[in-house]
Amino acid sequence: MTSAAEPRVIPRRAVISWILYDLANVIFSMGVISLNFSLFVSKEVGPARADSVYGLITAVAMGMMFLLSPLLGALTDRAKKRMPFLFWATVLSCTCTALLARGPFMVSALLFIFANAGYQAGVQFYDSLLPEVTTEKNRGRIAGLAVGLGYLGSYIAVGIGLIIAPKVGPFPYSLYFLLVAIAFFVIATPAFLFVKEKGNPSPRPIWGWKVVTESVAQTIHTLKSGNKYPGLLRFLVGRAFYTDAINTVIAFMTLYTVNLAINTGLTPEQGHAKAQLVLLSAITAAIPGGILWGMVVDRLGPKRTLNIVLLCWMATFALAACIGFFALPIGFLYLVSCAAGISLGGTWASDKTLMLRLTPPDRVGEFYGLYGMVGRFSAVTGPLIWGATTFIVVERMGKPAVIGEALAILMLLVMVIVAYRILHSVSDEKRDWVALGHLPGS
Repeated sequence: MTSAAEPRVIPRRAVISWILYDLANVIFSMGVISLNFSLFVSKEVGPARADSVYGLITAVAMGMMFLLSPLLGALTDRAKKRMPFLFWATVLSCTCTALLARGPFMVSALLFIFANAGYQAGVQFYDSLLPEVTTEKNRGRIAGLAVGLGYLGSYIAVGIGLIIAPKVGPFPYSLYFLLVAIAFFVIATPAFLFVKEKGNPSPRPIWGWKVVTESVAQTIHTLKSGNKYPGLLRFLVGRAFYTDAINTVIAFMTLYTVNLAINTGLTPEQGHAKAQLVLLSAITAAIPGGILWGMVVDRLGPKRTLNIVLLCWMATFALAACIGFFALPIGFLYLVSCAAGISLGGTWASDKTLMLRLTPPDRVGEFYGLYGMVGRFSAVTGPLIWGATTFIVVERMGKPAVIGEALAILMLLVMVIVAYRILHSVSDEKRDWVALGHLPGS
């Protein structure tokens, strides 16, 4: 009979450092993905082709990560530590970001694909470290704090743009991307230093063709035997649908805002400034939203919280589409952005925690690889749906860009509704993994 284990003490600086990494990677996601790379594409290829070209680039970037995410997750379960994976993924993202907009457009497109790959892989490794900085009792609160406070990184991303933007002349994209890369790496560094892992007591080789084939086979086996992991497959399928909608609208909201602004008589430069203000309002709402939703997760549970959040998204998408269809005043975008910010904080605070509830403790890396894989799949299909819709409506039918974009938003609304129905029967009750036979010694 072994004695009860002593309560685990998690240093506060480890928790703070883990949260800071979320803030750091938000600088990239806001500054590059949500805000300025799409505008850089528009400058290079023209506004009429921007949606379809950016959609194609994003789809290629996410398609690559869709294929790699499960493999990377399985490899981290074999490794002694996960942190080296997080470090090198961050280095890749920051290096490629620093080189954006410094040569031919195709070079920048390729660099963006690899910068995004490093960022996406880093998010996956970061999420799998959640058990290292939380307990079952405070998991929702800490995840919510990371989401809410992480959005402070958006202020940094937008602030960099406002500081370096010239009063006249073109926006200095190359300088902007360099500064974003520096800020990302500097603020991420405490996580590399202070988040200490318990480590894998039985590490296995992580390099070689045999390792790759074993990891792929294990992932395929997990998917085929999904009934052994209650709720897993249904959650992953549902997540593919709602992240499809959310990630796509985040990626294209800047273009939508600029086009709405131009329709009201503003110049593209004024539209760019308006887009930054709209995004800032979303960020402002997301900060308290993430913190409060984290508390709701600990009180109601991650599944009930996610249900409420998805209903909020449905209302948000419906209003966003109405603005384009009915030429509503652009001020309504601020209402949409605030609602989206609040909903966004709740999405990541609840679904990240729900995924951990569905995950055996000895396979966190692999399962978060699957979690990341469906996110990448949605990030491939979402931009393709958006790009195809706007291509048909705008480039072929000759309709205004805002009409094509509003119709694309309605397509995303359908995705959220489908996700809500799929997730209906998923339970967040605690699993007895030893009884289910998934832990060593069971």
